[in-house]
Amino acid sequence: MQTAVPIRVDYEQPGAAGACSTHQAWARVPAEPTQAERAALKTRIRELLKARNAVMVSHYYVHPDLQDLAEETGGLVSDSLEMARFGRDHAAQTLVVSGVRFMGETAKILSPEKRVLMPDLDATCSLDLGCPAAEFSAFCDAHPDRTVVVYANTSAAVKARADWLVTSSCALDIVRALKERGQKILWAPDRHLGGYIQRETGADMVFWNGACIVHDEFKAFELQALKAEHPGARVLVHPESPADVVALADAVGSTSGILKAAREMDAKKFIVATDNGMMHKLRTLNPGKVFIEAPTAGNSATCKSCAHCPWMAMNGLAGLAQVLETGANEISVDAALGQRARLPIDRMLAFTEALKAGRPVAGLVPNIGAA
Repeated sequence: MQTAVPIRVDYEQPGAAGACSTHQAWARVPAEPTQAERAALKTRIRELLKARNAVMVSHYYVHPDLQDLAEETGGLVSDSLEMARFGRDHAAQTLVVSGVRFMGETAKILSPEKRVLMPDLDATCSLDLGCPAAEFSAFCDAHPDRTVVVYANTSAAVKARADWLVTSSCALDIVRALKERGQKILWAPDRHLGGYIQRETGADMVFWNGACIVHDEFKAFELQALKAEHPGARVLVHPESPADVVALADAVGSTSGILKAAREMDAKKFIVATDNGMMHKLRTLNPGKVFIEAPTAGNSATCKSCAHCPWMAMNGLAGLAQVLETGANEISVDAALGQRARLPIDRMLAFTEALKAGRPVAGLVPNIGAA
């Protein structure tokens, strides 16, 4: 019988005057199954996926078992943008989302007629928790002349208040297009990603003061020391990291961008500053290369690199089997709220699909909040 280990997670939430206060949440990380338990659970999950006309989508940050199982059963392992697109277009009537709650909500918003299940409904995100809808709406009301651009790591209610949704893989292109149309940006919730986009595009932006508890912990000083130990290594950094860490990167990108850089760059060794759940796919796709986790702490720390989201770690084989057996942990989104939240999501998907196909995108950028 598996048991779960409770872990306290501290995250920051901006107050009315802009100052941050520390809040607490909990993650229940399931115990690692034995080899026999793992094999039995995988067999049962394969049977249930077929019986329930269900398909799995798993994020790069969840346990390798859930990544491998998704691909072995005709599902997908990807970033949040491709997960959303895949779930919308797949014929299966039940989607099983291994990730965090905003990913399940997005799948439900795009496929309201489908059943969306998650291994654990309490698997959330510090960016989502740190951007409550009521406070965010008041922030938007204080800046009525700005186009509201929110990151995917937000609740359905926050998305419903936005003009655009973005992921880290498309944020630069969308904000650049908005800037070219003369629009000023209100950005939420990750201040590090927002700052990176502002530096790259020169856009006029105001920021919600949020951060990812994983990426916020990477340390530039320790990264410099690690680079000195591995002088031939290239540094791959997710833009949710602090600016001084991003400044040390050879490539900055989303999860899919980091995978692309690792595949294409002429190097045998890489230091990677993102959630260490990415290491499984990086090593699987690049067997001749070495991947080293970027440091989140100094030499005196118990854990030199603790870069793993505790909520992503809540996804496990036992929870997945249980929801497929029982239909528990179904995601629901209010229909009217879902319709409003879908507008910025559809806008993003239309933009990225046109960009990928080489079609003009100017007509896909409405004149929202322009001076």
